[in-house]
Amino acid sequence: MATTTGVLRLDRERCVAIANLVIKVALFASFFIAIVFPPDVIEGKAIGFRAPLFLAPAILVPVLARARNWDPYPHTADALLSLPFLVDTLGNLLGFYDRYIVTDDVLHLINWVFLVGAYHAFRFRNVFERQDAVLLGYGFGAIAIVWWEIMEWAVSEDGFGGAGGLSLTYEDTVADLFLSSTGGLIGSVLALAWLGPARRSVEH
Repeated sequence: MATTTGVLRLDRERCVAIANLVIKVALFASFFIAIVFPPDVIEGKAIGFRAPLFLAPAILVPVLARARNWDPYPHTADALLSLPFLVDTLGNLLGFYDRYIVTDDVLHLINWVFLVGAYHAFRFRNVFERQDAVLLGYGFGAIAIVWWEIMEWAVSEDGFGGAGGLSLTYEDTVADLFLSSTGGLIGSVLALAWLGPARRSVEH
């Protein structure tokens, strides 16, 4: 039976802790700029609605880690969970979504790699088992994109939440489901390789 995993080793690395801090600062700074000094490109993108939703994980993980005395601190999971929200916010703030038509597709794929990586980073802190890990992560990613699309529909319906600029279509939704679930599968495979237990450590 395994006694450690790759994510536990990473969580003890100083460089990972620094990277996590940089990501968190960048995330909060991005929303500060978007709300206090909003550029024209974010009009209709429901930044006010996104802010509490996107910042919540960055706040809740440290709170839970302190309350439950997680040791080492889950820097890897914390960083990976914040990355999709940072990338999405920067994409809007820098006008990439409006300037480059492929931005939404590319980020759906990449962000689900990060999101499912975060799922495994939390899971492999306590579960030293490789069996079915890829499918579990793949399933988590698929469920996450379904609820994400439901949320996007809710905030864009009749402009609710100021998100009338999302311009959602049936084709766009289907593409997002495919790309995000594929990104989740990729993220699950990569997480098993980098964050999970070594094969030799699970042999009896």
